[in-house]
Amino acid sequence: MSVNGEAVRVRAETDQTDEPGWDVDPDDAWALAVVATVGRQLRLRREAAGMRVGEFAAAVGYGEDLVYKIETGKRIPRPEYLDTADEVLGAGGLVAAMKEDVKKVRYPKKVRDLAQMEARAVELQLYDPLHIHGLLQTPEYSRALLSMRRPAYSTEEVERFIAARVARKAIFERDPAPDLSFVLEEWTLRRPLGGREILRSQLEHLLAAGKLRNVELQVMPMERYEHAGVDGGIEVLKFEDGSAVGRSPAVANGRPVSDLRQLRILELRYGIIRAQALTPRESASFIEQLLGET
Repeated sequence: MSVNGEAVRVRAETDQTDEPGWDVDPDDAWALAVVATVGRQLRLRREAAGMRVGEFAAAVGYGEDLVYKIETGKRIPRPEYLDTADEVLGAGGLVAAMKEDVKKVRYPKKVRDLAQMEARAVELQLYDPLHIHGLLQTPEYSRALLSMRRPAYSTEEVERFIAARVARKAIFERDPAPDLSFVLEEWTLRRPLGGREILRSQLEHLLAAGKLRNVELQVMPMERYEHAGVDGGIEVLKFEDGSAVGRSPAVANGRPVSDLRQLRILELRYGIIRAQALTPRESASFIEQLLGET
């Protein structure tokens, strides 16, 4: 069973000329350098092929403005752009190969940093009091959630965030797999964000994820009289060398911490939250009940 869903975006051919790339974070020096290098290589290959910008834009099916922005390092090209450019320029796969370089910087720096830590972790303890955790969200649920943000994200930003969340789900496919523990609030499983069909799909996804041997899902019922998570979410990532990093709004103003005393506080709170929540088996039955009611 795979929980690594895909963010699918349907694009009509008539919209292709206006398809944007991703903006480059001006404070992300590494991304700026990578995108500038890729853009320079694309320009050199286009010029070597004797194609003007307008000719190349028409051949690849994108607007001239986008071609200029990509070649000058102002936009991150999408994978399909590089595939098409490779064919048009007869690059024999050399341009398409740059997708691996672009892949490393296509997401915001803070998301990349988090994904890198998750990729190294052997154990993750995760509690989000406001939403179903991002690692457990379906693309449709993520899109509904991100589209509700105010002030509103642009369509480009929404799609970029969804792609980043989907990419982080590679953690479920790792071998050896890390131990993943999630505590979910009941109310986040009841609120039909985006509609009941999206919620049903999300609940089914949670049931599938909970069946993985390395995943434990627990639900915190709303009827609990005591709750150790009132101070906000908790994330604790443990690594093979025995080190760990944690984060919570109630500790160090939400900044990542590795100090043993602060980590002990986070682990203590998370342990109590787990003890107060339903067991994994009870939680699966509870989610199945919610699914039947949705």
